[in-house]
Amino acid sequence: MLNTGADSRPPESVVHVAAAAIFDEQGRVLIARRPVHVHQGGLWEFPGGKVERGETVRDALARELREELGIDVQRARPLIRVRHDYPDKSVLLDVWRVDGFGSEAPSVAGKGREGQSLVWVQPHELSGYDFPAANIPIVTAVQLPDYYLVTPNPDDDFSAFLAQLDTCLRGGIRLVQLRAKTLSDTDYLILAKQCQGLCERHDAALMLNADPELVAEVGAAGAHLDSGRLESLSERPDVKWVSASCHSPAQLRQAEKLGADFMMLSPVAATASHPDTVPLGWEQFQVLAELAHCPVYALGGMTPADLQQAFVHGAQGVAAIRALWDV
Repeated sequence: MLNTGADSRPPESVVHVAAAAIFDEQGRVLIARRPVHVHQGGLWEFPGGKVERGETVRDALARELREELGIDVQRARPLIRVRHDYPDKSVLLDVWRVDGFGSEAPSVAGKGREGQSLVWVQPHELSGYDFPAANIPIVTAVQLPDYYLVTPNPDDDFSAFLAQLDTCLRGGIRLVQLRAKTLSDTDYLILAKQCQGLCERHDAALMLNADPELVAEVGAAGAHLDSGRLESLSERPDVKWVSASCHSPAQLRQAEKLGADFMMLSPVAATASHPDTVPLGWEQFQVLAELAHCPVYALGGMTPADLQQAFVHGAQGVAAIRALWDV
C-alpha cells in the first residue's frame, strides 16, 4: 500500500484525514487551533481535513488547504501516516510536507478562512503547544531531518574522526548517532563529549548508542537503542529523544512499548556488512513502517539517491554510515 496519493483507504470505521506540515522560507511550520466545540477542541493541529470518497489524498490536501487557508499547493511530498485510536473514534492522519505554495501565505498570527487561529512556529518550539495525541508523532517528524548519520567505528586517532564529523556537519547533517562499539566506556565518553561540542556548534542533535545514563553527562539529545538494549529494557530511558534499531514486527512493538520517538528499520537493501541477511525491500519496509506509529528511517544499503524512494514508501528519510560519512 504505497503512500503516493492514490486512494489507499482505511477501513470505513476509521476517519481518514489529509493534513499538512506547511513550511515557509524561514523554516517555520504553520499550525492551527481547533474550534472549542469540536473533537479535541482548543488544541493545536496541522491544517487539513477529511478525505472524501473518491478523492486521492493529494487532491484532498489541495482542496482542504484552499478552503481553510486560501493557498494553492505547488510542491508537496509524503511525511508520515499515523493511525490513532481515541476512546470515541479512530483516525488515520495522512500527513504531507508542503514547502511550495502559491497565493499569499497566512499571516504570522492571523485567522484562517474558517476563523481558526493560525501561527507560524519554529519546529523546535512546537513542544510548547498542546496537540491531540495523534499529532505527537507528526511533531517529531517535523523536527527530524531527512538524513540520520550513523558514525563508523573510530580509529585511535580521534582528531581525524572529529575532523570528518565536522565536514559532515558543515555539509548539512543535523542528526548523528555516535556508534563506537570498539571503544572502552571511558574513551566513548571522551569522544562523545567532543562530538557533542561539534554538534552544538552546528545546531545538530547527537544520539548516543551507549548506556542511556551517559546522555545527561554528555548533554546529548538522546539515546539510540540497538537491538540488544531495546529487547533488554522494560521502561523508556529518561532522555529527550529515544531512537531504536528494529528488524522485525516484534522489535517494532517493543520500541513502541518503550515509547521510542523514532526508529531505524533495516535492512532495506542488500549490504556488504551483512551479506547473508535477506533485505526487506521497499514494499515490506512500508508495511512495517506503518506499524511503527512514529517516524522511521530506512537503513541498509541506503544512499542519498534513495531519499525520494524512501519518502514514497513512508520513511522519514534515510540512515547510513559510509554513504553519509564519506562525503
